[in-house]
Amino acid sequence: MTQAADTTYLEISRIFDAPRELVYRAFVDPDQLSEWFGPAGFSVPRESVDIDARVGGRKRFVMAKDENPADGHEINATFTEVIENEVLDSEGFVGTEGLRLQLRIELYDEPGGKTRLELRQGPYTPEFKTDAARGWESSFTKLDALLKLA
Repeated sequence: MTQAADTTYLEISRIFDAPRELVYRAFVDPDQLSEWFGPAGFSVPRESVDIDARVGGRKRFVMAKDENPADGHEINATFTEVIENEVLDSEGFVGTEGLRLQLRIELYDEPGGKTRLELRQGPYTPEFKTDAARGWESSFTKLDALLKLA
């Protein structure tokens, strides 16, 4: 699939009731990522997760449909910038469509031991952007629950 000329980036800002270190770890620890990543109806099999959080390191995993685990999306990306507990920037491919995306996560301290996450991902066509926004919001609901257990 080639990306259309009409593309845009998804930007999300969200506050988590947990310190930066815990939020960061949820993105780089394979055990934790497999617990929360993917919207409702999807899961990430732990055995599919490989994360090497350093510049030039890779992150690979499968986001599988719960009703049909053979049907899902493979994420295969390379980290382009990593600052522990602050920044995760990666570029890579998602799914069999070969959609090439850049994902940047920035984490900031907020009062009360909370963390503000700033996400930027794309480029997307407008219809993919809407689906991605819904997916992230659903995933973040699962992440909220995981962080409460920490």
